[in-house]
Parts: sequence; structure tokens; C-alpha cells
Amino acid sequence: MTSLLASIPFAASAQSSQLNLTQGVTEISNRVYDLHMTIFYICCVIGLLVFGTMFWSMIAHRKKQGVKPATFHENVKVEIAWTVIPFLILIGMAIPATSTLIAMEDTSESDVTVLVTGSQWKWHYKYFDHDVEFFSLLATQQEQINNRLDKGENYLLEVDRPLVIPTGKKVRFLITSDDVIHSWWVPDFAVKKDANPGFINEAWTKVDEPGIYRGQCAELCGKDHGFMPVVVIAKEPAEYDAWITEQEQIAKQAKAEEQRLLAMSMTEAELMQLGESVYLGNCAACHQPNGQGIPGVFPSLVGTDMVLNDLPAHIDIVVNGKNGTAMQAFGNQLSLRELAAVITYERNAWGNSTGDLVQAADVNEYKNN
Repeated sequence: MTSLLASIPFAASAQSSQLNLTQGVTEISNRVYDLHMTIFYICCVIGLLVFGTMFWSMIAHRKKQGVKPATFHENVKVEIAWTVIPFLILIGMAIPATSTLIAMEDTSESDVTVLVTGSQWKWHYKYFDHDVEFFSLLATQQEQINNRLDKGENYLLEVDRPLVIPTGKKVRFLITSDDVIHSWWVPDFAVKKDANPGFINEAWTKVDEPGIYRGQCAELCGKDHGFMPVVVIAKEPAEYDAWITEQEQIAKQAKAEEQRLLAMSMTEAELMQLGESVYLGNCAACHQPNGQGIPGVFPSLVGTDMVLNDLPAHIDIVVNGKNGTAMQAFGNQLSLRELAAVITYERNAWGNSTGDLVQAADVNEYKNN
């Protein structure tokens, strides 16, 4: 994946300015930028006129100059002017703003539709009309986050599996959430939509140039809010079609392999080796590599009643997570084989030694029931 990302030029517009709105790479994002600058210049002119008049009045008509102040209390012409002129200015601002907003909300006649689901703290992408779906998680090394390594160029803005879309095609995003409110934000597309549990919001984009475009969750969604980036790769249509075909084939092979593995039993050594790898990649950030957790924040997995005695509860919490806590549901993130291995590992590592060997068939039976 690293070589793939390195082979595509990064969209420079995202780094063009740290002081102004991102100009973006789509027609809509450019319209938004132009609208922003138009309103900004109008505000500058209004500010210049108002403050200029105010300071000129204070200086030229100050008491020291012997100027006698006016004594009128009402002036119909002035009142009409300061009512009509701001009204006309607002109308002049509202017309292009409304036009742009209508265009931003028009998701009709799309060529590709992607369901975007946020959850703590990752994104799930599902392509309509194709049997392709996957999770996209932060790929920044934990050592960088813990300041043990130098920060990379795209620190906290890199993922293991980016969303891939075709150039020159209208892509519609259906955005929702599995848990709390998230917000899917890609500045280069001028797309920022809340992901609300139980609701679906719509957005769209049409990218003309291939490239890599980065964003992140823009809603305070929990303790790891800053570790929920968005990466989108725009490919030429032919490359995109080839990628979709490849992903569908990979998904088909994975399902066939999973069905084959249901009839097989892994040895304890195989389960422990795979389980350790899965644990370190998905669980160790909260429960710590030694399983001790963080007192008062994340529970320990060493010597607890559930790990030692309650296998069904252990399978349930790994598969379905626990509502109201940071414990995610891994049932759709990991394969049956990986789920079985990590549960086996947790029940036999760090001195737990239950002797329980959980197989893929056991997890599959639990999920089906």
C-alpha cells in the first residue's frame, strides 16, 4: 500500500495555505472558495467604509475644532438608506450563496455510490453495485504518536486502506454512523457532512485530476477523535475499474477461504501466533501489550472472571463490543479465524492459561445464533 500511495502525486492544494480556505480540486470546491473570497471582499469594503467614516467623523468633527454638532433627532432619508442598502447587500450575497448550496446538495445522477459509516474510531466504506467493502483505520505508527519516532509527513493523516474513487465521475456519499456523531471531511472536495447514528446524510464530489486527498473526522467523537483520518485516492476510470475488479476477486477468495477454514482446526501454536499479531494490532493500544489495561480507563484482561471462566461472554464482547464504552465491535472488522485466534490468545496469555482453544467454527456458530 505504501508503494501505491507513493506512486500517486499528492494534491498540492491542501497545503497551499494555512491562513485561508482551501481552494480545492473540484468545481464545487472552487465555487465555494470564490464565494468565500467574494463575501470576504464585500466585508472588507463595508468595514473600510464604516470604520473610515467613523474615524473621519471623530477626527474632523471633534470638539477641539469648534464644530457644532447637529441637533436633529430623526431623518427619514437616512433611516431608509441604512435599511435599504444593507438589504440590497444581503440579497447580493444570498443569490450566489444559495446557488452554491443548491449545487452542493444535488446528489442526483451519480455514477458511483459509496456508503460511509463512521464508528469509534474508523471509517467503513461500502460500494453500491459492487461486492466491495472495507474498514479504513489510522496507519500512523504508535511510536510516532508516543514521540519515540519523528513525525512523518502525513502524521495522523494516513490510513491502511484508503477510499478509491474514479476521476471524471460523480460520486455520491451516503454518510451515517454506528455509534456517536462523526463528521466526514475532505477539504479539497468541499465536503463536510455529519455522520449521525440512525440517519443518512448525502454529499457528492467529482474529481477531475488523479491524486491523493486527505481529511479527517471534524466532530469531537471521543478520546481518539484525532486518530480518525480520511484518505481518498482518485484514479483514472480504467484504473478504478481494474481496482474494483481486483477487490471483488479478493473478497470472493476471502469468503471461500473462510468457508474452507470453518471445517479446519488450528493448533494452539497457530492460534497463539496469529492471536498475538491481531491483539497487538487492534487491542494493545487500550489494554496494553501486557494485558494489564489502564486502571479506571481500560479494564485488565489478566486473571479476570470473564477471561478465565465465561467464554460466551468473551466471544460476545469481542464480536459485538460494549455499548457506552470505547470497546468496539470487531465482528465485522476481523475474519472468523482472526477473531478465534485473538480470543484464544487473550485466554492463554500473561499467565491466564485456561487451555481454551477457540476455533473459527465456534465464532461462526455464535454469530449465527
